[in-house]
Amino acid sequence: MLFITARTPNEKPTLEFGRSLTFDVQNTDVSIHEYFCKRNKKKHYIEIGSQNFFKELKELDEETQLLFYIHGFNNLPEKDIFPRAEKLEARLNAVYSNKLVKVIPIIWPCDDDSLAAFVDDYWDDQRASKVAGMLYSRLLNKFEAWRNKDEQLSAPCLKRINVLAHSMGNNVLQHAIAEYAESHGKAMPQLFRNIFMIAADVENQTLEKGETGQCIPESARNVVVYYANDDLAMPASKIANLKNLTISRRLGMTGTECLEKTPKNVIEVDCDNFNNTFDKPKGHSYFIETNDGTTVSPCIAHMAHAIKTGRVQHTNRQHILT
Repeated sequence: MLFITARTPNEKPTLEFGRSLTFDVQNTDVSIHEYFCKRNKKKHYIEIGSQNFFKELKELDEETQLLFYIHGFNNLPEKDIFPRAEKLEARLNAVYSNKLVKVIPIIWPCDDDSLAAFVDDYWDDQRASKVAGMLYSRLLNKFEAWRNKDEQLSAPCLKRINVLAHSMGNNVLQHAIAEYAESHGKAMPQLFRNIFMIAADVENQTLEKGETGQCIPESARNVVVYYANDDLAMPASKIANLKNLTISRRLGMTGTECLEKTPKNVIEVDCDNFNNTFDKPKGHSYFIETNDGTTVSPCIAHMAHAIKTGRVQHTNRQHILT
């Protein structure tokens, strides 16, 4: 599996590729570099560099789209991120064909300490997600250049790119896009086919004009907000933010504060009917399958349809999944 990370490896930076990288999961310092890597069957991480990384993506089947997966708070690579990415790819491909998507995790440094340290760890991860987001704005520059002109083949890459951000991964997303737009004179090209914001741990007005995530709708054909009113991680997030004098309802709990104030390509999907079935008791990680793998989340077919067709199932920009 290919992946990109801003975690700081134990090894020193070098211009040589093909070497193994290791990471101390307790080190949450954001690296000043992005590392383009491949995880092999032995679960070793090999740094392959951006050009080799892009070349592998371009050599995928012509109909295969890319889905960049930005994980949430308190997620570690082997315990959470890679298993979830593998399941996500398998479930989405099962809807139409085995060639629909290639899932690529974008891994940012977050903690995995005890529940007792939740508030402090949450705020540490929130700071890390913001810094990582700013770093990943450079990644957007590289991908845009790659799509327009491949340096080796001198030909544009027409692969469609989608993004799935879960939980605090949406904070990474909004800061990456905001920094990218700022560095381009506040002009934001449409880079993505779909952006799926699932259980988003960001303020519920973030997609409105003048807010941190205002450029997210400009960057995609569709922005789909999946939320659930009884997502128990959202009240915990609100409590954690009280420490920092921030009181705001979360997008992943209420949907947008006012849908009419967001661009017309923003669509809300209410997942309240099933989220706790797929993630007991929190109801927060409900977008792939049940813990025993026997039942697939309704989000999968909904996202697969949007990836395949470029159109989102909804009525008047709202949809209820069951």
